[in-house]
Amino acid sequence: MIDLADAVRSTSGMYVFAKETKAKTIIVGTEMGILYRLKKENPEKTFILASKSLICPNMKLITLEDVLEALQSMGRPVLKGFNSGIVKVREEIRIPAKRALDRMLEVPRD
Repeated sequence: MIDLADAVRSTSGMYVFAKETKAKTIIVGTEMGILYRLKKENPEKTFILASKSLICPNMKLITLEDVLEALQSMGRPVLKGFNSGIVKVREEIRIPAKRALDRMLEVPRD
């Protein structure tokens, strides 16, 4: 899909691209949650999801209450021995997770 794209951007780069392009119709190949802001900021343009299955179920689990709780508890111990500003995971989880993040960050940016 990347080879067929007119532009490959980070999330913030997609907002800039959508605003600056002369195209009136834009196919978006990322998580569907981005469409709300794209449509709000560019009401004169049409946005089409490359696939209706572009949903990140884990992102949909986060609520505003979760974010508020995380921000309010920063720096305070949540569990004995754990500070809420630090996330500790087992190595067998950390290593593949870091690999996935590294690959994601290798995608060309704006």
